[in-house]
Amino acid sequence: MNWRLYTMEQNQNAVEQRPVFMPRVNSDNLVKTDMVRFERHVGFASRQKKKSINDLHQVIRKKYGFNNVLELSSKSGNKLSFLVSPLSLQLTDEHSGGRYSVENIFQASKVFERGGPFTDLLDAPPRQAKKDERLHHSGQLIGYNDSGMEWNLEPLTMFYDWLYVNALKQNTQLHSEVMQYQAFTDITFNPKKSIHSAAYALALFVALNKRDLLDNIEDPIAFYDLCEGFKVSNTEHLLQSGWF
Repeated sequence: MNWRLYTMEQNQNAVEQRPVFMPRVNSDNLVKTDMVRFERHVGFASRQKKKSINDLHQVIRKKYGFNNVLELSSKSGNKLSFLVSPLSLQLTDEHSGGRYSVENIFQASKVFERGGPFTDLLDAPPRQAKKDERLHHSGQLIGYNDSGMEWNLEPLTMFYDWLYVNALKQNTQLHSEVMQYQAFTDITFNPKKSIHSAAYALALFVALNKRDLLDNIEDPIAFYDLCEGFKVSNTEHLLQSGWF
């Protein structure tokens, strides 16, 4: 081993914090969110990302005693992570019968001061839909409109969580494997710049499923009333101004 290079790599590594989202059954929270400090391995190589994920999960296992923690980013190396990614997980539209990814529906539903919803994004590649210039040059985000159903911005994650939880509910072939996990992370999620997290929404699904509360969640009002009956534990307090 080249000890000089090893030492340089160690010196470049940085201590960071990322959230861990934990489903709760006997609690006034559906999801408990904690910030976890870990060593981030600096670099763009996939190998460095995987080292960081391993360190993050080691800290979580030691702190909470969990055996099964799922990383949702593309660097996870777990096939399930790809299947439950919002870029892959699809929801059948009850009006048109079309199937679209959670990411496509979310981006296509955004309403801004000077435009939207941009429904053509439903048919774009998910990553391309997320980067569409209109989403960044149409003024302030003021709400969502999904097939005529209007959603307010607040509670901040309600619309995204509703989309994701319903999509996962429809994909019953994923349920048994998903339910084996005790906590969820996404090392690429930056809580200072975003509030919408598939890892949080996945933890929410697991909590609702364990509590037998998935009935009628297709109804936005029923979902809203259900979630409002619990205390919220997320990363909203970490958001910086201008995050959307």
